[in-house]
Amino acid sequence: MSDDQFTHLDSSGQAQMVDVTDKAVTQRVAVAQARVRMQPATLAMIQDQRHPKGDVLATARIAGIQAAKKTWDLIPLCHPLMLTKVTVNIEPEGDDALRIETLCKLSGTTGVEMEALTAASVAALTLYDMCKAVDRGMVIESVCLLEKQGGRSGHYQRVNEQEEK
Repeated sequence: MSDDQFTHLDSSGQAQMVDVTDKAVTQRVAVAQARVRMQPATLAMIQDQRHPKGDVLATARIAGIQAAKKTWDLIPLCHPLMLTKVTVNIEPEGDDALRIETLCKLSGTTGVEMEALTAASVAALTLYDMCKAVDRGMVIESVCLLEKQGGRSGHYQRVNEQEEK
């Protein structure tokens, strides 16, 4: 199979789960991000821990970790993975956004990009869910893979913000 073919399709074009039986076990790491834009007052409320629902950031971190662990259950053709590390970091970006960066890691036969992307997405959705009563205009944006290491395709690193557009 050439590198430009979709591996999740068989020779008839039918969806299939990729067979990773014969792939080498390597250390694999993926880093992803998402941003949640909001009103400055919403961000201030989160940072000052004045939200009536409690610690919004802690809840979003836990949701992201849980989502990474359940990616195979959410994305139909993903393999169930034994993740060895998942981190979800959430930091303010300017006065109107939170930037979520996730990292997923394992030693295995398939990559963890989908787990990192799922963690970032679900953490962002959790922030939205917890804050929607005070700011329905929040926007989730810039969900993307920042870096991936390991496996046959080697190392990938997003060059700059222009790749997001």
